[in-house]
Amino acid sequence: MSETKHAETHAFQAEVREVLNLMVHSLYSNKEIFLRELISNASDACDKLRFEALKDDSLLEGDSEFKIEIEVDEDQRRLTVRDNGIGMNREEVAENIGTIARSGTKRFLEQASKGGDFDHKLIGQFGVGFYSSFIVAEQVTVLSRRAGDAAEQGVRWTSDGAGEYEISDESREHHGTEVILTLKEDESEFLQAWTLRQLVGRYSDHIGFPICLQEENEDKEPEWTTINQASALWTLPKAEISDEEYQAFYKHLSHDMDDALSWAHNHVEGRQNYTSLLYVPSQAPLDLMLQRDERRGLRLYVRRVFIMDAAEQLLPHYLRFMRGVVDSDDLPLNVSRELLQENDQLRKIRAAVVKRSLDLLARIADQEPEQYNSFWDEFGPVLKEGVVEDMGNREKIAGLLRFASTHDGVSSQRTPLAEYIGRMGDDQDTIWYVTAENHKAALNSPHLEMFKQQGIEVLLMSDRIDEWMMGYFTEFEGKRFRSVAKGEVALPKKDEADEKESEEKDEALERVATVLGDAVSEVRPSKRLTESASCLVLGEQELATHMRRMLEQAGQELPDSRPALEVNLSHPLYQRLSRTEDKQDFADLAHLLHEQAVLAEGGQLDNPADFVRRVNRLMLDLAPPA
Repeated sequence: MSETKHAETHAFQAEVREVLNLMVHSLYSNKEIFLRELISNASDACDKLRFEALKDDSLLEGDSEFKIEIEVDEDQRRLTVRDNGIGMNREEVAENIGTIARSGTKRFLEQASKGGDFDHKLIGQFGVGFYSSFIVAEQVTVLSRRAGDAAEQGVRWTSDGAGEYEISDESREHHGTEVILTLKEDESEFLQAWTLRQLVGRYSDHIGFPICLQEENEDKEPEWTTINQASALWTLPKAEISDEEYQAFYKHLSHDMDDALSWAHNHVEGRQNYTSLLYVPSQAPLDLMLQRDERRGLRLYVRRVFIMDAAEQLLPHYLRFMRGVVDSDDLPLNVSRELLQENDQLRKIRAAVVKRSLDLLARIADQEPEQYNSFWDEFGPVLKEGVVEDMGNREKIAGLLRFASTHDGVSSQRTPLAEYIGRMGDDQDTIWYVTAENHKAALNSPHLEMFKQQGIEVLLMSDRIDEWMMGYFTEFEGKRFRSVAKGEVALPKKDEADEKESEEKDEALERVATVLGDAVSEVRPSKRLTESASCLVLGEQELATHMRRMLEQAGQELPDSRPALEVNLSHPLYQRLSRTEDKQDFADLAHLLHEQAVLAEGGQLDNPADFVRRVNRLMLDLAPPA
């Protein structure tokens, strides 16, 4: 007989109320996934207790046969999912169910509230699968007790999903958790044994613990029947696993509703014995770039015993999007995160997992380029981190990179570096690129003008990470990288310039330099401009303007940077300037050359009001009379 006491009523966290509303009203067409989520949570709870019991078998309380039970009460319209896993205490129930403690949730809700294809992301990427119960249930009750706690330390949580929940103490003889759904009137199908069997077979057949359904036998007596394979999928031979089973297991691991893009399953025997099953997701979480230090990648098992989730020792940061399982026969069962950091066997497994991950991506790129383009759109900026962080695999990672390019005027294409090199002229030994705040700014950069005129391809880089990456990525296959916006350029196909420039022109540039003063490091004739009047050019090792601005906005202190001003001597604006004798007019034109170069870089003027007054005066005073 259970005893309930110390009851409290609480309002859901604001984000929970929004998630519940979205669940009920926007995921109804996928309502059956609630059972997959509850079974997955129960499986995780059993995994965790099995691991904890390695250190303290008293936690098992004499019950070492882990299982998940599904029980139906048609008269009461109740569906119960029960496990004998780790369980939760009162504080854990309040924390795990009453709040959503994942950063990025507000951003997700902003996206979700706009409509569109957000439902596929809702379950997997924000860990809110439990709330899918309210799609089919008018009331949800959770009964739980943490393994090792006294019977009277059990807890009851109840809610109708309308905005509040009640939590109270409840004496429970056995550890574990049961979730009791009181189904809505029109959800009777989930009280039918054949429906539950079908859903378990579709979504949860691969669960490594028995899933038992209570049914009546021929004598009308209730009995428990195991309705899944109850064997770890990754331990089976690849020939015995269908694509559908691989995809179902991926969804169990990731809580993702979308299929994986691809996967690789390998058994390694020899000096080390382990199995790896690696998945490439098809869509990125909304917070993938924001939560760089949050690991949600591979699960580590030792001889089929779950050790830890999101094991940071198995994958580097730049592969944090990978999902899957590594199961070792050689690591000790009592291994801890601290011991893993010093374990030589795990370091070798990590190196192999990284190699297999990159090989899997290379296989997709070679054999399924359209799928790889889809992958690149989702995860490209993350993979670029590896160019800096993983020196040993830099060439392999670089071969997987894709960039927009000016080739044939198709600026949005995804160009591999090998293709760029294949199109280089015999006299070109440099891979040219430009970085900018966005693709449009890169495509229209004035620094490209001479390159376009001479048919020299330039890579267009507009991801926020690109400028940082190129500070470390100096060459590929023996070809040096160079920014078209940094340093002086001498293009091999450029026609001989007239070296005998007039003294007036030389003097005009000197006068411009005097007017601009410390705003620029120097003023010089441009070899890269054909249409624009001027542009700013940085030193080879200086950060691009947009990158400096981003870092400064983040509160970073940076050394002063004074770019050079390059001037197109054949441009009409410079021609007019060189003929201008009035000091005020000359100064205004000189400042205008500098200010338009700043604006072309996406920069901000120190004094926009002066710029407006200057432009207005020049238009009025220098324009020919009507």
